[in-house]
Amino acid sequence: MKKNLILTATLCLAPACVAFGQEATDSVAELQEVVIEAPRVIRKADMDVYHPSKSAVDNAKNGMQLLSNLMIPTLTVSDALGTVQSGGQSVQVRINGRVATIEQVKALLPETIKRVEWMDNPGLRYNGANSVLNFIVANPTLGGSLMLQAQPGLTEAFGFYNGSVKLNSGRSQWEIGGNFKLTNKIPGHRDYTETFTYPDGQSLTREEIARGGYADNSFARMNAGYSYIKPDTTVFMAEFSMLDKLSDKIRYDGLLKLSDGSPDILLTDTHGDKGLTPSLSLYLQQNLGRRQTLVMDFSTSFYSGHTFSDYVEQSPLTAANITDIHTYVNDRNQAYSLEANYIKSWGRRRLTAGASYTANRNRSEYENLGGQIFHQRQDKVYFFAEYFHYLGKWTVTAGMGAQYTNFRFRESGMGNHSWSPRPQATITYSLNQNHNFRLNFTSWQSAPSLSETNVVPQQLDGFQWRVGNQNLKTSSSYMLTLRYGFNLPRVNGSFGVRAFTSPDAITPLLYWSDNKLITTYENSRGLQNISFFFAPQIMVIPDWVMASGYLEYRMERMRGTGYEQRHNSWSGNAAIQVMHWGFVLSGQYHHAQRDLWGEKISWGEDISIIDLSYNWKQWQFGAGMIMPFGKYDQGSKLLSKWNRNEQHMRMDLRVPYIQVSYNLQWGRQKRGANKMINSNASADHTDAATR
Repeated sequence: MKKNLILTATLCLAPACVAFGQEATDSVAELQEVVIEAPRVIRKADMDVYHPSKSAVDNAKNGMQLLSNLMIPTLTVSDALGTVQSGGQSVQVRINGRVATIEQVKALLPETIKRVEWMDNPGLRYNGANSVLNFIVANPTLGGSLMLQAQPGLTEAFGFYNGSVKLNSGRSQWEIGGNFKLTNKIPGHRDYTETFTYPDGQSLTREEIARGGYADNSFARMNAGYSYIKPDTTVFMAEFSMLDKLSDKIRYDGLLKLSDGSPDILLTDTHGDKGLTPSLSLYLQQNLGRRQTLVMDFSTSFYSGHTFSDYVEQSPLTAANITDIHTYVNDRNQAYSLEANYIKSWGRRRLTAGASYTANRNRSEYENLGGQIFHQRQDKVYFFAEYFHYLGKWTVTAGMGAQYTNFRFRESGMGNHSWSPRPQATITYSLNQNHNFRLNFTSWQSAPSLSETNVVPQQLDGFQWRVGNQNLKTSSSYMLTLRYGFNLPRVNGSFGVRAFTSPDAITPLLYWSDNKLITTYENSRGLQNISFFFAPQIMVIPDWVMASGYLEYRMERMRGTGYEQRHNSWSGNAAIQVMHWGFVLSGQYHHAQRDLWGEKISWGEDISIIDLSYNWKQWQFGAGMIMPFGKYDQGSKLLSKWNRNEQHMRMDLRVPYIQVSYNLQWGRQKRGANKMINSNASADHTDAATR
């Protein structure tokens, strides 16, 4: 649950490659942007293209604010919290096709953003990304830019601070930047009730009465990059970054009341992690002539840190510890990834073929088990070929990928390997520029995580334990989406239906063994769901008042060993924005999707934000409040016959804040080249077991 906490800034580091279908027409498109006013939203075969209006640019001081001003209906964007989501899922963010962090998007000058490409059904080149948001940005030929932003909270130790400098000379650009996020002991508590049923039919209910708690989530990041761009010939990019997770910790204090009449129990539940992650990325693109292009990308990252969990049950009468559990794991993990693509175009046709290799090497040392060491190695090889053909009002994209996954454990010698096909196809029919229908089929694979395969037993409380399963197999997922997109004079948007299945999803499995309730993992009998969605954007008063929203209804069925669960739910978000005389007033509310996975229904944060800003020359001054109305809620509900529980995480997030931004730029602008692929080397880390 902690990984969805709104206090954790979304980093969006999923692997991807940029859509090449736009490349052949980039030069023409840029010229068109100069001589005509393009429609605000252009429906293409594989994406929706948004051209920022003058008012959207004038009332923004960074890329996140511009994205918020675009009000793309399916997106939930918060500059105040540094998050971008679509339907409760993370969005892969890129700049000129290059995978980027939210902090790097905040470092973009709005004047340099030519268009924003939104893809809610990415192709095989994106290697399983949920959705992709690509900022097409012009690169200066001379001069550079300076951007600074500070957003401190007024009543809590909470805030964001960013800065970046870019220097340009001819075909070269140097960039250095950094950001700091502060979240220190934000008050909060947990509402928790659980009922255990033993194999003999007896049951025990424990109700947790909250006595307080807090959350820490502070980190610092720095990055330095160099790019060399020789148009139509060569593109080279190099970037180094360092992420220091200073403190990521949640503590709950409570009083347990038991249904069997036993004395009350004082409870302290603390868990978190901290660590350092340096990363390096190298990219080369070479045009070979005759509309052929070869692109290569290498990335690597290292993680050095620890994760911990402390769970203590204590008698309030004697102060004696009833249960005392301490888990402390040191990780030293590495990841390497290399990808290469070949692209050949013929007029209205395009062939893309590629291959990638990703290696993860994980080493976990358990201090609470006397220094026991656990090694895992994981290798992935991926091949794909994809063909694109434009046929007047019809556009067809079809391809086939194959992924080989192999993971092995040094200490036990156990492991697994598998080949998985990955077919994908998209058919688009465009009545005209304002109306189109898109049918998309996509598939992807999910390899078992380090925590799901870790066979070191971890105790959760007095009688609950967790242990991984080294016999897990890579699971496959398939999704079919039919969408209708429309542009009317003052209304645009989309609605459609989406069907999803994961026939062998990796999910938790609960069972009793020697009076212990064990949580392990299995390849289940599968999850199936179908959802209906509607995403409108309404220009109430052109360039003054705009509203957007997203509404989804989902029906789900999940089956595993000894159970079958069904669940239906609504989710969505609504936003409104008023812009005039340099002022921008915005408000939004997000109701998170309730997702069924295994026997658990989980949801992210229900949250609201209101913000007022004023733009003056290179400056922007703003003020706002997080959670001005409603109650912050994030939680889960377990439906197992052995353990039925419900928990709600409550944070005192009604925090007013101020914001000051400063932008300075100099130099002429030119069209920038796109990075076409991105290898992914994301170092994993252990997840200490918690209730």
